[in-house]
Amino acid sequence: MQTIKAAVCRAFGAPLEIEDIQLRPPKLGEVEVTLDAVAICHSDISYAEGAWGGSLPAVYGHEAAGVVSKTGDAVRGLKEGDSVVVTLIRACGTCGNCAGGKPTLCDTPYDGDHGPIKTAEGGKLHQAMATGGFAEKVVVDQNQVVRIGDNIPKDAASLIACGVITGVGAVVNAAQLRAGQDVVVIGAGGVGLNAIQGARIAGARRIVAVDMSAEKLEIAKEFGATDGVLATQDKPWKAAFDALGGRGADAVIVTVGAIPAYDQATRYLGTGGKVIMVGMPHSGAQSSYEPVILAAVGQGMVGSKMGDVVIQRDIPWMVDLYAQGRLKLDELISGRWRLEQINEAIADTKSGSARRNVIVFDR
Repeated sequence: MQTIKAAVCRAFGAPLEIEDIQLRPPKLGEVEVTLDAVAICHSDISYAEGAWGGSLPAVYGHEAAGVVSKTGDAVRGLKEGDSVVVTLIRACGTCGNCAGGKPTLCDTPYDGDHGPIKTAEGGKLHQAMATGGFAEKVVVDQNQVVRIGDNIPKDAASLIACGVITGVGAVVNAAQLRAGQDVVVIGAGGVGLNAIQGARIAGARRIVAVDMSAEKLEIAKEFGATDGVLATQDKPWKAAFDALGGRGADAVIVTVGAIPAYDQATRYLGTGGKVIMVGMPHSGAQSSYEPVILAAVGQGMVGSKMGDVVIQRDIPWMVDLYAQGRLKLDELISGRWRLEQINEAIADTKSGSARRNVIVFDR
């Protein structure tokens, strides 16, 4: 066992505590990654606030990049010194969903209470989302890791681990958007901006961003939105229809976990269109819609987890898009913080003004 520093959640809603914790060496099929950067995702915040329950104490964080520092037995395609992205997508590779090309829906459960980390005293410490990335190092399954090369900064690379693949993947994989189709993206935060640039990359005709902030709508245009609609106005879907030339969207991507956004999402749809549900409300929250309308005009609602990505296929593609200047990553970073500043970074993220805050490690 080795001792590392981590931000530990000991009570839902309480500030995270910087502590020494124990990390065991990688076992069969696992790798140890020394982290250079880990981004703060709203899912980490929701878990730390108790929105979805879970085991405590815990180490959150799941959007990371670093360098492989140790490998366990039978690790394939990774070696010490490799620059990598670390994701939360722990896929067994053999269950029905994995075999069917849907590793984000892997059926094999993971027990984070008995993972590679323990408290300094040797007590239980939950490795949240199979990652525990708010720490100096992680030990994860090799299937969660993708080699990226050294030509992309680690702070930018960390964003690909969740926010980028979730937003871009929602458009390309879940919505299966075709060139020339129209998109509405509800929410112009970190995931929303990636859905917007995913729609641009996919060749959308019009991309309408919907948000409660006029400032965020202007930022959305930097990432490819052709139009912006304030969600606070009366019947914002009518403004979206006007922007789309009097018709509804082929795809509506909901990137926020707000029930009002889900209640209104189908109103933006055109005939045959579909809502892609990305944002995650708190457990127990419910939305309502009229099924008869969806049935009558062939509309649909589709859940999208982590952009339905296959990380070994999609992450190298996105890294290449970044190298070509076609995928914006550096522009997504609002601030860079030290691990000791994580509670300040979380507060800044919760304020709604941040695109993505990143914890960086000096080593």
